[in-house]
Amino acid sequence: MSMIPVFSEGKFDVVVVGAGHAGCEAALACARTGLKTVILTLNLDSIAFMACNPSVGGTAKGHLVREIDALGGEMGINADKTALQMRMLNVGKGAAVQSLRCQSDKHAYHTEMKRTLEHTENLRIMQGEAAEILTKDGKVCGVKTTYGGVFECRAAVLATGVYLNAETITGDVKAKSGPNGFAPATALTENLIKLGYKVRRFKTGTPARVDGRTVHFDRCQIQCGDDDILPFSYMTKEPVKNTMPCYLTYTNSKTHEIILSNLDRSPLYNGTILSTGPRYCPSIETKVVRFSDKERHQLFLEPEGKDTLEVYVQGMSSSLPHDVQKDMYHTVAGLEDCDIMRYAYAIEYDCIDTLDVFPTLEFKKVEGLYTAGQINGTSGYEEAAAQGLMAGLNASLKIRGKKPLILGRDEAYIGVLIDDLVTKGTDEPYRMMTSRAEHRLEIRQDNADFRLTQKGYECGLVTKERYERYLERKAHYEEDIKALNGRVPQAEADDFLKSIGFDGTEKPLTYADLIRRGAPLRKITERFGNVCGADESAAQSAEIFIRYEGYLKKGLEQIERARKLEEKKLPHDMDYLSISGLRLEAREKLDKIKPASIGQASRIPGVNPADIAVLILYLK
Repeated sequence: MSMIPVFSEGKFDVVVVGAGHAGCEAALACARTGLKTVILTLNLDSIAFMACNPSVGGTAKGHLVREIDALGGEMGINADKTALQMRMLNVGKGAAVQSLRCQSDKHAYHTEMKRTLEHTENLRIMQGEAAEILTKDGKVCGVKTTYGGVFECRAAVLATGVYLNAETITGDVKAKSGPNGFAPATALTENLIKLGYKVRRFKTGTPARVDGRTVHFDRCQIQCGDDDILPFSYMTKEPVKNTMPCYLTYTNSKTHEIILSNLDRSPLYNGTILSTGPRYCPSIETKVVRFSDKERHQLFLEPEGKDTLEVYVQGMSSSLPHDVQKDMYHTVAGLEDCDIMRYAYAIEYDCIDTLDVFPTLEFKKVEGLYTAGQINGTSGYEEAAAQGLMAGLNASLKIRGKKPLILGRDEAYIGVLIDDLVTKGTDEPYRMMTSRAEHRLEIRQDNADFRLTQKGYECGLVTKERYERYLERKAHYEEDIKALNGRVPQAEADDFLKSIGFDGTEKPLTYADLIRRGAPLRKITERFGNVCGADESAAQSAEIFIRYEGYLKKGLEQIERARKLEEKKLPHDMDYLSISGLRLEAREKLDKIKPASIGQASRIPGVNPADIAVLILYLK
């Protein structure tokens, strides 16, 4: 075989490998902060492609999207532009766990993001496959393609998604393929191992898409979007319109019988698939086996877009053979006569161990090499986009000679996500959940801009227009807080409380007191007129702050105690193996992860409070 000639593709500041949700945010973060950037993708038609669920947001994931937007990212804006419907989840629960979810137009999402990349200054888009990360003196110096083209660079962000040595699996059929029939990336894994990455194998999957003309939607429960919903991005000026509904249906005993009688043909149960799949998004086979006491499992029928009849059957991912899938889907109410347009499949892919990665997402063994998204062992578009933004931004900050941006667990869900990855690692595809955030009342979705936009502006990613909109909203919020602390005469307060089913009062109260007693701001407005200003989002944030003010004050005390541990920095070159007071397990874990602070060290599995006490004493 003849040698492929090497040639120059030019000099760049940053090369981003991969153009999924992580790669797009990484490339935009670099280009928008003034760096000459190239984004390299296997196929231009797969830019920001929604290979699985055509949606953005959801529980905890909606928080990530709002944070991406607050920092100057694109996902929220793009989701608002291409929404088919929006719903606020968990409205019956507290504000900390309420999350916005958007049903997206799959093709429009891809098209709009591609258009955004194409019209971004400093950004070149290139179709091609990365074969090798080039290094010199322990630093990234370029990326070489399979065709011999070399992009010289000062940093690289790897956002390869599920494409590394990807194989799709359906029944007995295994194919070298990425999602949706796109080609896999077969050249890079070997190079990553040589560079020092620990590579492992994860798995995910997707359900079938069915022809909407053959679905009996009247046999399902309609799920409409919310009216007057606030969008993801504060840059979105027009209200989002709900144009297409989703539908709810369920599996039944017949469905379960077919699955259980064909487990010997399931790659998950006959040994064909040995890699680790997502615990929190299991296949229908796993659900039926694991939750054998459940008579049914809910499924959502979701439109893939305005220009297609394809309907996504959420909750029914599978790797069973096609004939079994056909029988299985036909047992579901509404799908009895459905034509399957794309069968479900599982996909296996290579990813890395994030314990080898700094909190900046830079590789510990190669300077200037960053990873983001599913290559880091996570699942989900939102988790990927959040990492992409942070990896791209930190690469940009490093090149520009500025301090990195590392968000704390008390500052953002993004901080929780990255800290979990680099401190605890993950043995399965990682999914963000509100239960992972110990300070979730402080890092709600409604206050993402208050927490993060100033930081994004200082990093150079938040535009002046976005920053001014944040300052305007903040001013409205502060005015609303002041207005809500205005007095209500005792007789009026007493009458109002009794009218909505609460105990009366014998003293004058403020509007804030009424909220703390449980009165919704909506009811206060109906009775007393517009106490707050016209900015609905600012008024909502003011109401939430007042309602939970006591809890927030207690939370701040906990945060301050935790921050003191974060302020106790640990030298990166500390020789933990020689500290005799530490247990052997703690020495090995600390030496591997090399935590940046006592706080991070305290979160490492296998490091207990006695070990932390030894470390503090050793530092003194």
